[in-house]
Amino acid sequence: MKALFLVFHGFESHNGISKKIFYQVNGMKLCGVNTVLSYLLIDKKGVHKRMADDTTVENYGKGILAKIKKRIFYNSLLQYILNNNIQLVYVRHDLNANPFLVYFFKTLKNNNIKVILEIPTYPYDHEYLHAKWKDLLQNKIDRLFRRRLAKNIFRIVTFTDLPKIWGVPTIRISNGIDFNKVRIKQNDNNSKEELNLIGVADIHAWHGFDRVIRGLADYYKGNNPVKVYFHIIGGGINQLVNELKHLTSENKLDKYVIFHGPQSGDNLNKLFDIANFGIASLARHRSKISNIKTLKNREYAARGIPFIYSEIDSDFENMPYILKAPANEDAINIQEIIDFYAKLKISAQEIRNSISHLSWEKQMQKVIDSISSSNT
Repeated sequence: MKALFLVFHGFESHNGISKKIFYQVNGMKLCGVNTVLSYLLIDKKGVHKRMADDTTVENYGKGILAKIKKRIFYNSLLQYILNNNIQLVYVRHDLNANPFLVYFFKTLKNNNIKVILEIPTYPYDHEYLHAKWKDLLQNKIDRLFRRRLAKNIFRIVTFTDLPKIWGVPTIRISNGIDFNKVRIKQNDNNSKEELNLIGVADIHAWHGFDRVIRGLADYYKGNNPVKVYFHIIGGGINQLVNELKHLTSENKLDKYVIFHGPQSGDNLNKLFDIANFGIASLARHRSKISNIKTLKNREYAARGIPFIYSEIDSDFENMPYILKAPANEDAINIQEIIDFYAKLKISAQEIRNSISHLSWEKQMQKVIDSISSSNT
């Protein structure tokens, strides 16, 4: 089978979504699917391009007109797909349903090319809490055209338990991990006098890092023997990052809450080496989501560290290294984390081994099998 994995953006080395896409493409290749990655690129001269691996599919030029073209011009990509006998187009939904994308999908369907749409988070309308006007407008357009788009989709890949979305049958998978690319933590560093929390994210409201900072503020009101540090890694929405920094300063926690900014490669590995405990999403309720299988939970487990989250993730609910937080606005009880970690008797390797079934190869095989079964 020949497939094209289609995304509507470019990549950044420190970005978790970028890493996930590369892992997924590699997973499809390991499943025996000849897969090409199509993405958007802005070169050193500021020229916008649609790429298929290293091949330029279309040159959109520069400036505002180029930004518009790359969102509505799909004919060159269509010709590439037809000329290369591609049978499957796997699309990462960018909340960008519009008339041009509808027509593109419809044409693919009319040429017997299956379209699978991955919706990374569903429902997603409530994720626009701090959105700029352009994103709000895109969401409104998406609402108008998403069901029309769905009529041309073969299956929707979801990380929920929903059997259908927009009337389309789903393929239910988990977010996976590429164990060859995610290094297990190297140090035990189990000091009884210090605990290092780590939160890695492209920071949004649903991560709930403010709950941890407020928890630290409560914790440090007493005279506590264990020094607890919170390492925040990543960028995200500037307004939210600034609010977290203000909350930190306001509570005189600058010594204990460290903002490292975006990190990748060896720098990220070193931060995980000093980490004892992971902070995953603590406020998915803010975006009206209760069940989700996030990338971050899997990365923490692959790194070999225990962690806390507040949503329902069926892959981790009964794991001994998981601490569940209530899905509310309460400050996180830091002493509870300290006590939980002190009693935990499980190695980093055992944590990592517990998710061996969550490799991207095994998860993407579910997608391929669903296509094969529909053809029999």
